[in-house]
Amino acid sequence: MAGDMTTIARPYAEAVFERAKDVGEVDAWSQALELLALVTTDPDLTAQIGNPSLPRERVRDLILEVCGAQLPAEVANLVRLLSHNARLTALPEIARLFEVRRIADQGVRHVQVRSAFEVSAEEQATLATALARRLGGRVELTVETDSALIGGIEVRAGDLVFDDSIRGKIKQLANALQF
Repeated sequence: MAGDMTTIARPYAEAVFERAKDVGEVDAWSQALELLALVTTDPDLTAQIGNPSLPRERVRDLILEVCGAQLPAEVANLVRLLSHNARLTALPEIARLFEVRRIADQGVRHVQVRSAFEVSAEEQATLATALARRLGGRVELTVETDSALIGGIEVRAGDLVFDDSIRGKIKQLANALQF
């Protein structure tokens, strides 16, 4: 289901990012989308958004009223469009994808590192430098420990995965041996 929402939200997020970049208001859009994501994930409002007996216009007006003057006119138009297309539930995912695109546009890559053992600050710095050279651009690391890897590390940068873990090598061997 999350993949479906991403599929729905991606074209909106891409279009919104391009518009925000064209008019030089990326930060303003980022803040407005963050507010909308916060408002639309409120449990009470989420129930209203998902209520088929409640007119979409009423939910739209409620969201616009809650956000008030904090929403620029173009962002309010996005809310109206999403309401018209019955896509208000996509707002949190649109905000998330917008942020991913904004950060990527700034040349920063988010990289998730999973290690079987603790990674020291010095090792993290060395790894970040190596990954920055390999991926081209600044790297922001998120490091977590996962003993299920048995040994080694797994690095994820978007769709790119470097699996140098013992568990990964065992899986490769099992596939090669057709187990």
